[in-house]
Amino acid sequence: MIESPQNPKIQKVRALLSKRSEREQAGVFVAEGVRLVEEGLLTGWQPQLVLYTGEVSERGRQVAEQFRAAGAMVEEVLPRVLSALTDTETPQGLLAVFNRRDLPLPEDLNFIVIADGLRDPGNMGTLLRTAAAAGAQAVILPPGTVDAFSPKVLRSGMGAHFRLPILELGWEAIEALCKQRPRPLKLYLAEAEGGVPAWEADFKTPLALIMGSEAEGAGSEARRLADVNVLIPMPGHFESLNAAVAAGILIFEVVRQRRA
Repeated sequence: MIESPQNPKIQKVRALLSKRSEREQAGVFVAEGVRLVEEGLLTGWQPQLVLYTGEVSERGRQVAEQFRAAGAMVEEVLPRVLSALTDTETPQGLLAVFNRRDLPLPEDLNFIVIADGLRDPGNMGTLLRTAAAAGAQAVILPPGTVDAFSPKVLRSGMGAHFRLPILELGWEAIEALCKQRPRPLKLYLAEAEGGVPAWEADFKTPLALIMGSEAEGAGSEARRLADVNVLIPMPGHFESLNAAVAAGILIFEVVRQRRA
């Protein structure tokens, strides 16, 4: 039983939760909550460390015990110690530290999403969750994008991180990934105006969908690489949509066209 906030394991987890540099240096991320940690279990990820409290639900306790049986380090902690680590309003009494790993890309790459400059954790998590649900093959994160493995992004991603390849790449590498292949990807850039209506674009071709930042849209490198600008028609004459909402509409327009 861990009873002190000064315990080295607790201090390490605190640093991982609060600092991107600590997570990147260690090559890990921290999943909080029963559903999210269970998603790691169901998808075959093995944690470095699992912390749980005596107040965790029976479902959460079973998740912790299954990880223990698989050889993971599992520790019970006092509820007040675990609560002090997280910024969630209602902690569920379960937390796990997982090693990051790059999920493989399919050889026949035909549908990826590029999140260019998104900075809001909630939007990023929702975009990842939407991309995973739609069957996108990867989400690419260029420089200047929010940390996709921060606690807030992980919570709103609802398990997408365990199922979806998420790659942090520079623009040269992105260009190579999209263009230097037997079937190059066509790059569609989402714009608020001045593009082809999404319903008229050809989303059946192998493609990369570029979503720009909430405030400024896509950057210069994204615009340089884009083959086609697309927009979402808005009869209400509103200036723009939330980035995650716009991404969801376009991502599922790809799904609709490919199923038609």
